[in-house]
Amino acid sequence: MTRLRLRASNSVDGHYKILSISNKMFWLIRIFTILFIAGLPHLTIAHDFSVGDINIEHPWTRATPAGAKVAGGYVTIENFGSKPDRLLSATMEASKQVELHEMSLTDGVMRMRGLPNGIPLPAGGRIELQPGGFHIMFLDLQRPLKQGEKVGGTLVFERAGVVQIEFQIDAIGSQGSASGDHQH
Repeated sequence: MTRLRLRASNSVDGHYKILSISNKMFWLIRIFTILFIAGLPHLTIAHDFSVGDINIEHPWTRATPAGAKVAGGYVTIENFGSKPDRLLSATMEASKQVELHEMSLTDGVMRMRGLPNGIPLPAGGRIELQPGGFHIMFLDLQRPLKQGEKVGGTLVFERAGVVQIEFQIDAIGSQGSASGDHQH
């Protein structure tokens, strides 16, 4: 049996009251506390956004060298609803123009095309905007994007409407998030 000495808040004589808990309970409390503290850094790294049935997981882009005028944006979007939606457009504070694009391999040649009608998001489904596939294209950048920054922007959906987000800026050449190469 482990004994803890606690001073009761209503104790006028200043005496301690003894609280007894089992060794098993004492170790469970210690383990829970350690696991909770170990999980805290992960809580601060994640940055997800949601509106209605739409969940937006970790929007990110890569840092750019001085003078660069374009960058790609990436994110995973889940639709937990029973109706389909569509990503229509996006914005980013550091970019004058933003378009939705798709890259595909056709006859051994990588091609990129704009998606003026947006990207469909099926009911109960998810889409992954990632390097080499669907992505957000930031055109006419107004300044370099620096690793570690977050830059404000929006995603615009047909049903869910406008969602305010922040793009995490990862290293040049990154294939995923600064929190450990964001993979799904």
